[in-house]
Amino acid sequence: MDAHRADVVQDIRFARSADGVGIAYAVHGSGPPLLIDACWLSHLQFDWESPVWRHYLVELGKIATVIRYDERGHGLSDRNVTDHSLPARVADLEAVVEDAGLDRFALLAMAQGGPVAIEYAARHPERLTRLVFYGSYSGAQAAATPEELELLAAFEALIKVGWARPTSEFRRVFSSMMIPGGTEEQMRWLDDLQQRACDTETAVISRTQRQVEDSTWRLGELDLPTLVIHSRGDQMNEFHHARHLAAGIRGARLVGLDSNNHIVLADEPAWPAFVREIAEFIEPDRQIPIEAADDDVAALISPRELDILRLAATGYDNDAIAAELFLSVRTVERHLQNLYAKLGLSGRTARTAAVARLLSSAPSA
Repeated sequence: MDAHRADVVQDIRFARSADGVGIAYAVHGSGPPLLIDACWLSHLQFDWESPVWRHYLVELGKIATVIRYDERGHGLSDRNVTDHSLPARVADLEAVVEDAGLDRFALLAMAQGGPVAIEYAARHPERLTRLVFYGSYSGAQAAATPEELELLAAFEALIKVGWARPTSEFRRVFSSMMIPGGTEEQMRWLDDLQQRACDTETAVISRTQRQVEDSTWRLGELDLPTLVIHSRGDQMNEFHHARHLAAGIRGARLVGLDSNNHIVLADEPAWPAFVREIAEFIEPDRQIPIEAADDDVAALISPRELDILRLAATGYDNDAIAAELFLSVRTVERHLQNLYAKLGLSGRTARTAAVARLLSSAPSA
């Protein structure tokens, strides 16, 4: 699938977290898998046509199979959730990974997703090919300045007073800090997103619990290619958080973007720089060898996907593949859908085309 084609839509699915909470996630694009660890505010459907987020979805979908999800209590995920602790949020990420059938993938942590990504990477280093932090931190109060701590308290008061109001003057405070360079249309969209993403109680509870999360102590355990990319003038999460992350992770590369926006916008010079950095960083994932180096299909897909594709090529249906590999039929279906997305295939002929790619790449006898 190509996200930049107008006729292509995202595929929305649902995973079940360890405590039973339903987590909505979406898949689009083609290429190596890139899982986006949820940021504070999201709504999978509302974001899809966003004047603030749409360019991210379009461009990232051209270079990767993008998997993103709504946090518990937000967007299309289950609402009325009170547990927004770090263990619960890590379990949500784990549930999405398993439901999507991901074996190895790149992880992109946005904003408040940093501590969750760090914890996941420390627990499951074998699952990640590389790690990206964008506008993020290891903990909201890690290396925080006194002014930032005062702002955190003020934000909670603003949420309680103004989140549910029909007019947006209180929510505009957050919008103005996230995209100070935004247009009125973009500001209004962020104003609306805040109410659509979650209710006031969830906004307060989730934010309060996130403020005490700190995975800084885990940074020294991480040993994988890491990119830290951050706007130098970010007002939501100041740039020193990026320096703190990069200094704590062995071999991490720090890239400062020439922007004051927490969410870099499509019409500013920092945007092509962001896309270039991400594309170059995940490019090696297209070259991960699985078998022969000249096997272009094997170089793109995971070992499990290759096992499933080989059985499909011998005529096995999904039930037979599941029995052969001791998997559920649903897991086989998920692997096949991810495989088709990576190969840019869709529709009824996707299975036949994928098998043809495998057979054409096999060495001649």
